[in-house]
Amino acid sequence: MDRLLEATYLAEQHHFWFRGFARFVQPLVEAAVKGVARPEILDCGCGTGANMKRLSRYGRVTGFDISHHGLQFAHSYDQRRIVRASITDIPFASGSFDLVTSFDVLSTLDDTMERQALAEIRRVLRPGGALVVNTAALRFLHGQHAVFASEIRRLSRRQLRAALEAAGFQISRLTYTNFSLLPLMIPVRLSQRLMGLSTPEETGADISTPAAPVNAMLSALLAAEAFALKFVNMPLGSSLLALARKG
Repeated sequence: MDRLLEATYLAEQHHFWFRGFARFVQPLVEAAVKGVARPEILDCGCGTGANMKRLSRYGRVTGFDISHHGLQFAHSYDQRRIVRASITDIPFASGSFDLVTSFDVLSTLDDTMERQALAEIRRVLRPGGALVVNTAALRFLHGQHAVFASEIRRLSRRQLRAALEAAGFQISRLTYTNFSLLPLMIPVRLSQRLMGLSTPEETGADISTPAAPVNAMLSALLAAEAFALKFVNMPLGSSLLALARKG
């Protein structure tokens, strides 16, 4: 996990995936806090703190991560409202937050831990509060990055909907993302599985930023997809993104 955080920290300012992710998430966060004066925001599994920095334009942000190394990176983004904790045992009082975010954490949890995590998120949300969640999608896209990121599963839209509704959330938006990357991603992930996945120590190359022209082209592709997402949901994609409200 520490190697993942370090690789993320080095790539997240320029890598096309992180640029696309920021564009995908922004409209849902804006919808989540619309009409809320000085919203209190909690980022679960805050990692390097980059997402906390983006969220800070909308309200006061608190974050936690299970990795001490991640919290050290978060300090470099001038994030101070951070603690070390697990998403299955969130160390804050019930009804403390207007918005909770969880980015690429659920994919590292088994069924029992997922239920505990969603129950904890719902507990710390205020009535009518919102959850914005992003997680890895589609089992057939399991590849080297899944090993590096400690993924134990990738969900379908039906599975994520069922998990959120079972936890007492009402879903406002649920879509796949990174649909535009699938023609490139499917053959790569398939070949990785056919050749045999590496150990966690040997993986990580796919999180490095590609050559500038390639990175610019893929960034533009995801920017176009982010624009399209303002009007339609994507039918497939490597990630799932949801906005849900505490019922």
